[in-house]
Amino acid sequence: MAQSRSLLDDRLLLKTLDPDGMADLLRNFPQQAEEAIRIGEAFRIPSPLPGEINKIVFIGMGGSAIGGDIIRSLLSADSSIPIWVSRHYQLPLFVDAKTLCIFSSYSGNTEETLSAFRGGAKKKLKNVIITSGGELGRLSEKHSVPWIKIPSGLPPRLALGYSVFPLLKLLAGLRIWKWDAKAISETLSLLRALGGERYAPEVPLSTNPAKRLAGDLWGHFVVIYAGTELLDSAALRFRNQIEENAKAMASHHLLPEMNHNEILGWQFPKEVLPKCACIFLNDTEDHPRIRLRVKITKDLIAKRKVSIREIQSQGKSRLARLFSVISMGDWVSFYLALLYGIDPTPVVVIESLKRELAKVPS
Repeated sequence: MAQSRSLLDDRLLLKTLDPDGMADLLRNFPQQAEEAIRIGEAFRIPSPLPGEINKIVFIGMGGSAIGGDIIRSLLSADSSIPIWVSRHYQLPLFVDAKTLCIFSSYSGNTEETLSAFRGGAKKKLKNVIITSGGELGRLSEKHSVPWIKIPSGLPPRLALGYSVFPLLKLLAGLRIWKWDAKAISETLSLLRALGGERYAPEVPLSTNPAKRLAGDLWGHFVVIYAGTELLDSAALRFRNQIEENAKAMASHHLLPEMNHNEILGWQFPKEVLPKCACIFLNDTEDHPRIRLRVKITKDLIAKRKVSIREIQSQGKSRLARLFSVISMGDWVSFYLALLYGIDPTPVVVIESLKRELAKVPS
């Protein structure tokens, strides 16, 4: 294990296994967010859209849907309007004229999202599209649906800034969320420090928390837990990044719900449990009873000889704290890919699946 960890300080290994420059994209996320904010500022809400909005539905898949989850988590303490993230071929039945439907597909060609959009095209809905182009962009022009156009050329999971910050600007313009310039500034400053001074490849293993955690997770099935207040979307993002970047199995669950079911699963198979690693995501906003449950749950799982780690959110604002954990998860998944000896960027199996689906017209 120690030998494997030391490989993370090998610059040649980084150059060899990361030819597409994921490390640079992770480091430059604050610049992406700044550009995304400018895109949001330039977008003009068309006159037919304003009116009563009593619920919001984000429609998307994978890296295009996680932005909706993050916004849902962020707004959970600031907005009384329910927010739903739909990952399906059809719109939820409760969607009506008072629903803001945000169709998010980075490529513009996501099969499920296109199906949902076409299914609701004949209804009088408040629709907004966010995409780099593709078929969804064409449909935006055909149906005169407002289109937030974002840059193309990135893996969707690495375009997170583009799928979050323009929509925050939109929701602020609709007075669903109050734009918090101070929180934005804090978040970007914190992410610059994390990506440049703490998690970056040139920061050695001895002082790099992301490298060290990746080393602890190497060779283990990773289970991620968080409370429901803020970090639920960060737990999902962390799991997805391990799966897409490191091509490794992972799972996540939330407290207190997992105390009513999954906690019992930490018994069998006994030969598998020592090969599991458990990560708890903690935030200052966690309910006091959640903190107590985390403490008790850690003690119970530790008895099964399971490796346990914790990540504490950083920053003052909800936005900064949420993205601090997301940043850590992104970097850990990147280094975990290097330890497994693979390029983190390609998603060969997903592309293969899409080709097979394309053989059968929808």
